[in-house]
Amino acid sequence: MAKNIQSLERAAAMLRLLAGGERRLGLSDIASTLGLAKGTAHGILRTLQAEGFVEQEAASGRYQLGAELLRLGNSYLDVHELRARALVWTDDLARSSGESVHLGVLHLKGVLIVHHVFRPDDSRQVLEVGAMQPLHSTALGKVLSAYDPVAHSEVLEVEREAFTPRTTTEPAAFESLLDMTRARGWAADVEETWEGVASVAAPIHDRRRMPVGAVAVTGAVERLCPGGELRGELVAAVRDCARAVSRDLGAGRF
Repeated sequence: MAKNIQSLERAAAMLRLLAGGERRLGLSDIASTLGLAKGTAHGILRTLQAEGFVEQEAASGRYQLGAELLRLGNSYLDVHELRARALVWTDDLARSSGESVHLGVLHLKGVLIVHHVFRPDDSRQVLEVGAMQPLHSTALGKVLSAYDPVAHSEVLEVEREAFTPRTTTEPAAFESLLDMTRARGWAADVEETWEGVASVAAPIHDRRRMPVGAVAVTGAVERLCPGGELRGELVAAVRDCARAVSRDLGAGRF
């Protein structure tokens, strides 16, 4: 069994200590409580401070939790709130469309699937929660790249692999796709990531009107694109679902 890294264990213990009891603690208090030498405790605190996880009050020299932990905590809560708010609406979308529904967020220069509603039939399906999808070729990824400035920057930094002959990889052409996505309010993936598979996605916004995720319907090309075009009522249903989740997150009307 691999050993735990002692310095990380000590850093975690410090963060837990600062999170409970006294709001601010001095170096001596932290070192004695955790049974550490002052030099060791000070070195760990300096590292945590440099990363934004700990802040030092100038007047007293005492330490407290930093803003970066708050940002990470809010990110965790945002994802779980997003999923909770989307449960009913994504279930309804899967039932009305007869197809699979995915909820995705930006993560590590890709799309992390945080919720997946199975296609409502008796076919064998695999749960995709936790799976990663590319930003440049999937409908979810295009929506995030179009509306989220961070996603937009990241998709331009990664290698845009041609998964199929339909995948758009050239920068100017890809930017045109994002312009079209913003203009119409949704994105499509018709055999750009997987042969025989199509999807359509729309953005979800929070109370600050910031993009926090996207919702998509995914299914076989012959069902989603009869005659070669995406079904209009399917696009409308996905957009309605995204608007409903956005309203529940406090975004108001879009």
